[in-house]
Amino acid sequence: MLLNPRLGRLLALLLLGLGYSPARGEPDYEGPPIRYSASSPTDAVARLKGQIEAGGVTPQRRRRLGWLPAVLKALEIPESSQTLVFSKTSLQRKRISPARPRALYYNDSVYVGYVRHGDKLELSAVDPELGAVFYTVDQTNRDRLVITRDRGQCLSCHATRRTSGVPGYLVRSVFPDATGEPLGSLGGATTSHRTPLADRFGGWYVTGLHGGIRHRGNAVADPGRSPPLDRDAAANRRTLEGLVDTRAYPRPGSDIVALMVLEHQANAHNLITKAAYQARTAVYYEQAMNKAFDRPEGFLGASSRRRIEAAGEALLQCLFFCGEAELASPIVGSSSFTTDFAAAGPRDKRGRSLREFDLETLLFRYPCSFLIYSESIDALPEVMRDFLARRTTEILSGKDRSGDYGHLTPADRRAVYQILRETAPERLR
Repeated sequence: MLLNPRLGRLLALLLLGLGYSPARGEPDYEGPPIRYSASSPTDAVARLKGQIEAGGVTPQRRRRLGWLPAVLKALEIPESSQTLVFSKTSLQRKRISPARPRALYYNDSVYVGYVRHGDKLELSAVDPELGAVFYTVDQTNRDRLVITRDRGQCLSCHATRRTSGVPGYLVRSVFPDATGEPLGSLGGATTSHRTPLADRFGGWYVTGLHGGIRHRGNAVADPGRSPPLDRDAAANRRTLEGLVDTRAYPRPGSDIVALMVLEHQANAHNLITKAAYQARTAVYYEQAMNKAFDRPEGFLGASSRRRIEAAGEALLQCLFFCGEAELASPIVGSSSFTTDFAAAGPRDKRGRSLREFDLETLLFRYPCSFLIYSESIDALPEVMRDFLARRTTEILSGKDRSGDYGHLTPADRRAVYQILRETAPERLR
């Protein structure tokens, strides 16, 4: 039976509105309005790529670390953000082991992965429209720095349920064996600020002090032993001496504070992208439906509003650290990361910043994410920005009745509101 063309179009629009892609086997983000692979990114790495190709930037390669120092400098990524992961959980997994961990470096919107003797650097940047975009740098090219955009290989891991279904990031905690291979029989987790410290950092090296807290880092698992990890021997390490030769890396450690910020930031980036995709898709769907039914331009139906609000609320709960795992002991980092990170943020007239750490019972002094300032939130569709601003004001004014933000004390709400009013008034209504 043939469908009436008008009914067929409406059916296609309905499926789009429910989150289905019209192309068989194609992820939602590859079709309109996102068109992930077909769109040209404008993120920090894409801009650097353009500058290099135009001759405006001429990075210098180093013999020992290849293009890594030049990339970090050009993208303004601090070396103190270095974390080391030895589980085989990335693109160059065959080259990774406890003796040769992969190093990660990051700032608020860009991530760089380096493997000793690897043939490529792995880069990813958060594009304001597309979310996470992945690139590689050819480490074997000694003449010039060549950046190449990934065409789908990275998305097999970086666009799944673990990344909220969008191109994004994940920080995993696994039980690695002596080669770094994750032992699936023992389980694992994708971690965030909600994850108890006891379940974090499996497969990572961790330097810094954390008192009586125990984690999964700095240890390989023995499935025949109970428990499979010796957490006490792996705890409170000031250095990685005896575990790995760190002379092959720009910095000697893998700072616990940098790891904790990385976990929060990766999850927040995914939820910002999810909010963007959901809002853009809802608006796109409604524009077509409005035209088909002669409805007013800009009309949003109840289902589209629910879709936008659900994604926005999930993002707000992340930005306000809902469900954050409390620290049973104070945390002390092992590098300059704590001071480097805190120094970068905007401050209000009283000198307060959302980048100030607590590290006594919680990660940050003020329970509102520094990523509320991000370019990706600036680029959200107006309907999503308006929702976030309205809800942020409700939450900070104490008028919220959802019960999800009860962890925010009156002093917290007042301080965050005052900081945002002076440093990002557009985030409030």
